[in-house]
Amino acid sequence: MDTIEQNKQTVIAFIDALFTKGDLAAVDTYLADDYLDHDPPLGGSADREGMRAAGALFRGAFPDWHSILGLLVGEGDLVVEQFTASGTQRGEVMGVAGDGRTVVLKGINIFRLRDGLIVERWGRLDDLGLLRQLGLVPAPAPA
Repeated sequence: MDTIEQNKQTVIAFIDALFTKGDLAAVDTYLADDYLDHDPPLGGSADREGMRAAGALFRGAFPDWHSILGLLVGEGDLVVEQFTASGTQRGEVMGVAGDGRTVVLKGINIFRLRDGLIVERWGRLDDLGLLRQLGLVPAPAPA
C-alpha cells in the first residue's frame, strides 16, 4: 500500500474510532502531538484536546452518532473527506435538551498527514443546518 492509501486509511480509522465508536483515545492514536485544527469544531480549541472535546460532545448528545463517507480523495500528504453524519439526540447539546430527534450534519474535511499521523485539519461543516435542526436558528421563510 502506498503512502496516499495509508493516509486515507488513517483518516477513515480516525473518524470511525472517534466519531462512530466514541473512542476518545483515538485522538492520541491518530493525531500528532503538534496537531493544529484550522477550523475547530463548535468553537473548541485548535489542538488535540479540542478534537477530543468535540468527539465527547457529539457522543454525549448523540450516543448513536455515526459518519458515512461520501468521498475520499488523497493527493500528496492531503486527504479530503466529504461526509454525512447523523445521530439521535439523547443528551443536551448547546443548551438544547435531548428529545429523540435525528440530527444530520454534512461536511468536508481536509487532513494533512505526516509519518502516518494527522497533523492539520481544515473543515467546513454545515453548522447553520445543525443549529436549525436544534431549533437555535429559525429556518428561512418560504419564498
